[in-house]
Amino acid sequence: MSKKIIFMGTPIFSVPILKSLYQNGYPISVVYTQPPQKSQRGQKINKSPVQSISETLSIDFRTPKTLRDNKEEYDFLKNLNADLAIVVAYGQIIPKDFLDLTKKGFINIHGSILPKWRGAAPIQRSIINLDRETGITIMKIVEELDSGPISNIYKIKINKNDNAAVISEKLSFLAAEKILDNVDNVLDETAKFINQDHAQATYAKKIDKSEGKINWNTQAEKILGKINGLYPTPGAFFSFNGERYKILKAEIGNGSGEVGKVLNEKLEIACNNNQSIKILEIQREGKKVQKIEEFVLGSQIKKGTVISNA
Repeated sequence: MSKKIIFMGTPIFSVPILKSLYQNGYPISVVYTQPPQKSQRGQKINKSPVQSISETLSIDFRTPKTLRDNKEEYDFLKNLNADLAIVVAYGQIIPKDFLDLTKKGFINIHGSILPKWRGAAPIQRSIINLDRETGITIMKIVEELDSGPISNIYKIKINKNDNAAVISEKLSFLAAEKILDNVDNVLDETAKFINQDHAQATYAKKIDKSEGKINWNTQAEKILGKINGLYPTPGAFFSFNGERYKILKAEIGNGSGEVGKVLNEKLEIACNNNQSIKILEIQREGKKVQKIEEFVLGSQIKKGTVISNA
């Protein structure tokens, strides 16, 4: 195949798609990914998952801090004269002038059923919103975020206990399978792109850590949606005696009582509307993740404790 393809991606979500293209013989001329990040204490440099797999597969990669006003990268891509660019959770806006640097344009794999949940956190927002389905959308990139014409949408169901990590993995592997035919169709000019209904657009803004705070005066389904949607990071949490407790896994219980009250020795907490949340895995601030059976052995949070929303 005498074509040239650019791949742009950064997190683990992008890795199966890049591997699928590589293993099926698609010619990846260069990979773009976010530059390595220092760990919080600055002792370690963390490469992106896409950089790591590019090194493993011996694919050339580039890690510019930004593409905006970046003449070096503009000239590099212009001289490459590539056929197509594939963008999967790259983490940067592609400047308008870059979009004309490939013969067939830039296509994006987006983790939602567009035009619903355009933006940075579509998987998390979909789960938090208690959506029953999500999917991946194959679309052309245009200047306005996630608003380009759509070629294909592939849907999956969201089960009530699916968290963001589970759905992300499902969508990533689905995309790894479906991207091959889509690339063929784009390169062969048989792909059909249909404009989105912009009036139906909703936006999945970036997750803020403060959104993880649980309000127990809420229906259990919504609390569980927050716990699952924010797993594994930044996580849903409550505070008790000045410490933060992150809930990693939970399920809806059958108990009822005063809102925020611990109903039994297994840390089942009463919510609004005579509902409850049964915590299955929890992490006290600065401590390791624990199954609830282990956690309750040494915890000060006992049956009858009321956890306020303050």
